[in-house]
Amino acid sequence: MDIHRDHRELGQVLDLFSFHDIAPGAVFWHANGMVIFRVLEACVRQMNAGRGYDEIATPTMVKSEVFKKSGHLEHYRNNMFYFKNPVDENEELVVKPMNCPGSTYIFNAATRSYRDMPLRMAEIGRLHRNELSGTLGGLFRVRELTMDDAHIYCRPDQAEGEIKDILETITRFYGVLGLQPRYILATRPFKFLGSAEDWDKAEQALKAALEAVNAKYEMAPGDGAFYGPKIEAHLLDSQGRDWQMGTAQLDLVMLPKQFETLYVDHDGIKKMPWVIHRAIFGTFERFIGMLLEHTDGTLPPWLAPVQAIVLTVSDEYMVYAEEVHAALLSAGVRVKLDTQNATLAKKIREAEIKRIPSIIIVGEKEAKDRTVSIRKETKKLSEFLKEIKITIKIPVI
Repeated sequence: MDIHRDHRELGQVLDLFSFHDIAPGAVFWHANGMVIFRVLEACVRQMNAGRGYDEIATPTMVKSEVFKKSGHLEHYRNNMFYFKNPVDENEELVVKPMNCPGSTYIFNAATRSYRDMPLRMAEIGRLHRNELSGTLGGLFRVRELTMDDAHIYCRPDQAEGEIKDILETITRFYGVLGLQPRYILATRPFKFLGSAEDWDKAEQALKAALEAVNAKYEMAPGDGAFYGPKIEAHLLDSQGRDWQMGTAQLDLVMLPKQFETLYVDHDGIKKMPWVIHRAIFGTFERFIGMLLEHTDGTLPPWLAPVQAIVLTVSDEYMVYAEEVHAALLSAGVRVKLDTQNATLAKKIREAEIKRIPSIIIVGEKEAKDRTVSIRKETKKLSEFLKEIKITIKIPVI
């Protein structure tokens, strides 16, 4: 039976991150961990750019009036970090716990027409939530988190097409990692805002989008948010655990009404758009923690912090090892050169523990023939360079 380790242990073994008492619930990302983080950022940006999203950034700290408007200050205050301005006691500031309200100010910065719809705004935002110290746990429950957020302002007739594109993106992204999402459609709760007619239209749009992409889904009657129905993407990991990851949440009234986001429709009348809150994998922290435990730290080569390591049979062949190392660096490979004074067996074992995808060994024969040995297979260096360039390429999603 395979034994999968806790992601916190893997974080130490792979030198990815650490936690310290000076910042409860916040991650200290080491260099290797930041590689994973940045590659995921590149994936998100690539997905967004290819689908018509504009990237925005909104302030981390705002006046509390923003969250009074959204209702969070009343219902979510204990989970927020806020304080009085020390030089102006009349000003209360909030460190944002979510990105949603910020996009409304960008929407309202110009007059919007029905021709501008859909307006897709993506934001990789750093958020802070005051989780109780007893609930904090590794990357799964943190106070400082990073979301792969997007907010889509659209006409009601555009919602189905936008949701369909989100579902296709989620399915393709997880498919690259060998994961198959299943979907849950959460519908109108007993207490809701907006009209029943709009809710019926919204739920029908979500159902139609799910069916258009042949997605397997279950119904969760009454589990929608008070402001709109939603689709949740769930995953089963290698240990049979269920994870709720990506979301497509329709917002019929909360942001549009509270922040008075309006567009001029084709009939000249100002109307409220529907807003879709979208995340592909939710928070970077939770997603990385899940993926580490799902794979037991063996990430695909394109995501691995160190993609290759060069080992020598003895120091006698270090000159050629340095040449191989330089060639791999020039090819864009994240590669290390092991220069420690140790046996080859020890070097190999350490590289395996660190889950390095390509362990390259060079000795007398390799130096003479300009080859490399990988898993007892010998290849020309030029041939291996061509192969590894393919495996480390970030997949187009």
